[in-house]
Amino acid sequence: MSPMSEHNYKEVWQYAMKELHEQYKKNGQETEFLLWFKMDYVEDTISTITVAVASDFLWHTMVKKGNIDIITKKICELTGQNDIQLKCIIKNSSVKDTDEKEDVSAENKTQKNDTIKSASVHEKQQTAETAENRSIKKHPQLQENYTFDTFVPGENNNYAYNAALAVAKNPGNAYNPILLYGGVGIGKTHLMESIGNYIWQQKGEKAKICYISAEAFTNEFTISLRDKTETRFKSKYRNLDVLLLDDIHFLQGKTGIQEELFYTFNALRDKKSQMVFTCDRPISELKGFTERMSSRIGNGLCIDMQPPNYETRYAILLKKLELMGKTIPGDVIDYIAKNVVTNVRDLESALTKMIGYSELINKTLTVEIAQQQLRDTFSTPLSGVITIDTIQKVVADHYSISVADIKSKKRDRKFVIPRQIALYIARQLTEYSFPELGEEFGGRDHTTAMHSFEKIENQLKTDSSLNSLVRLLMKNVKDFKK
Repeated sequence: MSPMSEHNYKEVWQYAMKELHEQYKKNGQETEFLLWFKMDYVEDTISTITVAVASDFLWHTMVKKGNIDIITKKICELTGQNDIQLKCIIKNSSVKDTDEKEDVSAENKTQKNDTIKSASVHEKQQTAETAENRSIKKHPQLQENYTFDTFVPGENNNYAYNAALAVAKNPGNAYNPILLYGGVGIGKTHLMESIGNYIWQQKGEKAKICYISAEAFTNEFTISLRDKTETRFKSKYRNLDVLLLDDIHFLQGKTGIQEELFYTFNALRDKKSQMVFTCDRPISELKGFTERMSSRIGNGLCIDMQPPNYETRYAILLKKLELMGKTIPGDVIDYIAKNVVTNVRDLESALTKMIGYSELINKTLTVEIAQQQLRDTFSTPLSGVITIDTIQKVVADHYSISVADIKSKKRDRKFVIPRQIALYIARQLTEYSFPELGEEFGGRDHTTAMHSFEKIENQLKTDSSLNSLVRLLMKNVKDFKK
């Protein structure tokens, strides 16, 4: 191999990638750029630039799509040379005892070339950064893997990602408070904890950061009243630098804790402490929530997070594989990304299931295997839009009762449980609000509908048999043919 230069092309590389990014963004193709131009500069020779990518599949796809040629052409234009080639190393490839790594050129991606015998600049930087991070003790309440680096932004959540990053870099000043809302499993808690982890890494233990769920916050407040330790509770939360309060919809109808949160909010705002909230719906849809509390949170930055689109789902799967140090065939990744459309949590669950199956039976994954393994869990609706009528009929048939029984006021257990399950499924599979669901289930009050949903949601956390039943019913609803 030719001797390495002193990074003669590094600035050219950075400028070329910046120009291409701006060009794609201007053409409304920023997601395409972020997904299929994802590589890191490593080193160069007089006629080559070596880059690092996450996997063979990613590199080969970028070659196939012509993106490597686009980059090469741009660099040749900037340097006035016509013989510069891009070569790659795979970040997660296994390293032999001799520290040799596979080196693949864009011109002939299947042929092994000279090996790179020294650790890449990128890897050395990662090692240094990891060593530095280890010197900072883990925050006791935050998950270490919830960081901005492990979060994959896309069209559905770019706004939320950029806002959260701005908050992390300038807490208490950029946007305060910030509310992230949306359905389950779409990354609200991930972004919230990423803010906390970022600030913690920057400021360490001198930063008073608290992550807590609204339910735990309520329980702690209740205990402080019982034990007459309200002063300690108030001192703890009103002197924070960062408050991360998850799932504030839990506070609906609980006026006592809302009042305490109101005064905590005012105290933190006065000392310019950062506040971040998450919720499963817009603040305006919360019922039994005081107007002054809604106003305070609503006057901040409120961001709707939506399920990821195909490109983002694909990127999430690639990122997850990178973090796991695993690889699976590209057509299997494509199949999962196209068919698991609900949320990030289900997407990661499907991927984990695939990898687990492959490793347990020692068999290479195929699309046929993916279809078989994911069929029972993630099926696609065959009859178009899911309706409340369909949900009620499927659940009623399972329990051998009538739809009229589900809508009735009967309080017998044999009717109450199916009613609560049907309402839970309706909330998960449709866009109906709790007031609307209350109307569809016999003209019930929205608080009753909410209670039914929360009861099943809580039981699912500990009852595996109920979990299996609900999944089966949801599958039957999706497969229902009129």
